[in-house]
Amino acid sequence: MSVMTKFELLPAVETFLKQSPFASFVGGKDFPAASGNLIPTIDPGSGDTIAEIHDLSPSEIDRAVEIADEAFPAWAGLSQQERSSILLRLADAVEADKAIIAQIEALDAGKIQAQAAGDVQNFVDTLRYFVGLADKVELRNKLDVPGHDAWTFKQPWGACAFIFPWNFPFLLIGWGISPALAAGNTVVIKPAEDTSLSALYLAQLAKKVGVPDGVINVVTGRGATAGAALSNNTKIKRMSFTGSPEVGQMVGESCGRNLVPVKLELGGKGAAVVFDDVDVKATAEALVGAITFHSGQVCCDATRWLIHENVYDEFVKHCVDRLKEVKIGHPLDPNAQMGPVVNPKQCQRVLGYQDKGKAGGAECLYGGGAATVEGYEGNYVKPALLAGSLDNVAAQEEIFGPVAYLAKFGSEQEAVAMANDTQYGLANSVWTKDNDRAARVAESMTAGNSWINAHNVFAHGVPYGGVNKSGMGGGVLSIETLMDYYRSTSVVRPLG
Repeated sequence: MSVMTKFELLPAVETFLKQSPFASFVGGKDFPAASGNLIPTIDPGSGDTIAEIHDLSPSEIDRAVEIADEAFPAWAGLSQQERSSILLRLADAVEADKAIIAQIEALDAGKIQAQAAGDVQNFVDTLRYFVGLADKVELRNKLDVPGHDAWTFKQPWGACAFIFPWNFPFLLIGWGISPALAAGNTVVIKPAEDTSLSALYLAQLAKKVGVPDGVINVVTGRGATAGAALSNNTKIKRMSFTGSPEVGQMVGESCGRNLVPVKLELGGKGAAVVFDDVDVKATAEALVGAITFHSGQVCCDATRWLIHENVYDEFVKHCVDRLKEVKIGHPLDPNAQMGPVVNPKQCQRVLGYQDKGKAGGAECLYGGGAATVEGYEGNYVKPALLAGSLDNVAAQEEIFGPVAYLAKFGSEQEAVAMANDTQYGLANSVWTKDNDRAARVAESMTAGNSWINAHNVFAHGVPYGGVNKSGMGGGVLSIETLMDYYRSTSVVRPLG
């Protein structure tokens, strides 16, 4: 298949795409679906099919888990130094191929190529971070218990399963599998059917740098069949799912029946609380940047903008001025600032929420509707600003597109109440020059994460996770995450 774009593809990307149709990669080799059933991979920026992937059956998913389980003892049996050395080689190889993986990701997920390159670097940094942590972990810890010789011993669980979404395919793989691998577990990765290519490239790269067969496995297929089979498998020892709350509930139910520990990182409806002492223009530009980044397909985004009444009109003016400057284009266009949404279904979802919001009484302050990009029939939408009562459907439900909903507040107490008026609880931000107020409001908002004078900040070492409808089971990016991938055994010998 040929990719129809006026932008030049890297030779290595062209070579990779010629492997289509792509089998899954399990046990260090291609793992095709016996049925021969294929799923097309579409470039969201053009609507063209760029590859096909195999659609595995539930029994084939079960076999992949068995292979990961069989590979576990040898991987866990390596010394930490040996494991770390292998994983650092993988990090180096990914970094060396950053431009290649970024272009694959841009074509596959509709992500602006420069942003995709940042995602790849984040994967590299995350893997190195967790390898460094694992090198320092004390697995045996003495307990001070009178009359007993007692200690705890930590060891990896076994085969761990991961289901990833389509918005940050490669970055989230890094967030998910890095602590599991560093701790000595094997992994089975199920990428979204829309965006499987970068995961398959990673699996091939892992083989090339000497990651033992069966340690990193990638299974492709539809969520309703392949994903469900993975979350229902009784041989997995830990499960991690990133995606919608609705599917997350089903994954949680499956894991609950099998008593498998599960980590769920789900959706959000984050608030940005803007007080009247801020630099209004700079704050408006920052939030416009957040809502247009990856076309608003970011679970922790600020999609409810709560603005102090004293600066509301000025804030709206600066937002509109900045949005008018946003260039929408193909992900490989170096001048594009916002690309398409991932597929036609998501495009209709975003447009549908804009219409439902306005039908429910919301005022459209700017934009909205489908966008056109000359030469491409992709899934492009215009960013939109809606405003009005927070009981509007567009203010309550996750849209997952470049749509912000604005409302005014008068007091700090009112702002906090408005921010907490949601079923979600992933990430909020507060914008003010008053550090005491910033800390007070940040701690008062119900969410796993609160940022001050910034949004979407992910520093390695700071736990990130959600509460309520936004998730459960622990967060990512911290020492706590690494420790999730060890199980603990208590050993006791009575004295005397």
